[in-house]
Amino acid sequence: MIKDKHSKDRPVRSYVIRSGRMTNSQRQAIAKLCSGNVIPFSGESLDLDKIYKNSLPITVEVGFGMGSSLIDMALEESNVNFLGIEVHKPGIGRALNDIERLGIKNLKLICDDAAEVFKSAFKEQSLDRVLVFFPDPWPKKRHAKRRIIQPEFVQNISGKLKSDGYLHLATDWLPYAEHMVEVLESVSSLSNAVAPKAFWENPKRPETKFERRGKKLGNKIWDLLYQKK
Repeated sequence: MIKDKHSKDRPVRSYVIRSGRMTNSQRQAIAKLCSGNVIPFSGESLDLDKIYKNSLPITVEVGFGMGSSLIDMALEESNVNFLGIEVHKPGIGRALNDIERLGIKNLKLICDDAAEVFKSAFKEQSLDRVLVFFPDPWPKKRHAKRRIIQPEFVQNISGKLKSDGYLHLATDWLPYAEHMVEVLESVSSLSNAVAPKAFWENPKRPETKFERRGKKLGNKIWDLLYQKK
């Protein structure tokens, strides 16, 4: 959640909770599978080593949608602990079903606003990698302040990254990609891991649903990789 500088009382959120239909399977997953898989967030700092019962590297994905690419990464990188943050319950339910069906042990979920989670849930220099793939671009100029990639949020992420940790962003909308570069370059604790202001060609990551949709529309995919100094 991003504060509107024009109002002390009106928060500006980077998302809209849509009344999309949940399947019976997703409802049942949320009712039965949250324990041990979904981390309750109350604004307090999380002890990730205790939660995962190990001290493996931590990757956090912000806004994982329906979770397919997050599930793929957790399966492929069994030596990494993954934490997915998503506000939409259908995605939580879908991911819970996949976690149960595939027996995934290195993935936990939080159902909350990522901007709020990053303010207090993680200790300083505790994360190895943060992923933000295809966030809502809010293309209309009057909605630009709703974009989740804003200086305050990126500063919070940077503070939680370990030295040499990575922030990986992706979008299929060039104006948002340019906005991302501008924001990332303004955070002095981060540096472009490819070259100054450069995009990352041929990145290593699973293809997402939104990426496939963008490609069908003829959009180019823009990835950015920044490293904590």
